[in-house]
Amino acid sequence: MPPALQAKQEIITLEQYEALPEDKRVEIFEGVVYDMANPSQEHQAISMELSNIIYNYMKRKKGSCQLFSAPFDVKLSDKPLTIVQPDIMVICDKDKLDGKRCNGAPDFIIEIVSPGNPSDDYIRKLYYYKNYGVRKYWIVDPRKKTITVNYFENDIVSVQYPFDSIIKVNIYEDLLINFSEIADILDI
Repeated sequence: MPPALQAKQEIITLEQYEALPEDKRVEIFEGVVYDMANPSQEHQAISMELSNIIYNYMKRKKGSCQLFSAPFDVKLSDKPLTIVQPDIMVICDKDKLDGKRCNGAPDFIIEIVSPGNPSDDYIRKLYYYKNYGVRKYWIVDPRKKTITVNYFENDIVSVQYPFDSIIKVNIYEDLLINFSEIADILDI
């Protein structure tokens, strides 16, 4: 469709976003609303396993970082409004938390790829997370049985691992995640 004939996308404000029904799962990229798919059983199982591993590590170490899982808002930008709901995130700067959301980039984000829209995690969110200051971003893809680890601190470095890998969570000294154990537990 020629640009002159394309429908103009409505840009929403934070107030409009906060007025949406609580059961409406959306993310906002540059003021434009994008519906989110409901997570599958496999998606939820992987999220729970990863969250448990990271949470138990953080609890043992008595660190200052906090773990959150979706649905929990991360406002990356006010203008243009950009709000995401990562599957799993670790936030080490408590000043970013206001009781409702994280204001600014988490230190570490894990997204589990949904079969209906893999480009969302691989392209759109990669772009926003890199440009808004996320330090580490993992993309867990159950269909491909891969984990893509993105390091954003100096220059973008992206490494892909198979599901039988043991991967170091680089925001911590000694946290390793054995994906073959997760795959065995979940039979994937």
